[in-house]
Amino acid sequence: MAFDLTLEFQLSAPPARVMQLLTDVVLIRKWSGGAAILENIVGGRFSMFDEWVTGSVTKTSTDELAYTWLTTDEPSGSKPTEVHYTLKKSDGGTKLILHHTGFATEEEMKDHKSGWADFFFDPLEDFIMIFDNRDQK
Repeated sequence: MAFDLTLEFQLSAPPARVMQLLTDVVLIRKWSGGAAILENIVGGRFSMFDEWVTGSVTKTSTDELAYTWLTTDEPSGSKPTEVHYTLKKSDGGTKLILHHTGFATEEEMKDHKSGWADFFFDPLEDFIMIFDNRDQK
């Protein structure tokens, strides 16, 4: 049995900017604080957080991005999970819907639930608030 996670995040930038922050490796490195690779084509390589997570792009468009996700914390031989982002314009920015599917255990799913906020979307929103808002002044 696989476990799936669906989360929503409100980001204070328009969808095009959020997609840029999710796909431009220079920007990913700035907001995540670690080395990153994202070849923004189906089949392209993906890694973040100094290769703590690796995978390959499975979908890319102006409002959707998906890739496989396998962390170095997983036991040898583990199957990757899949991360899928859908961006929707909302008042004041973007509603991002995250589907992270295919966890082997409920514990692994719960660990990722807090990790998405703490290590991914909080730093991303902080970057938007500091740099994008500064650039608009």
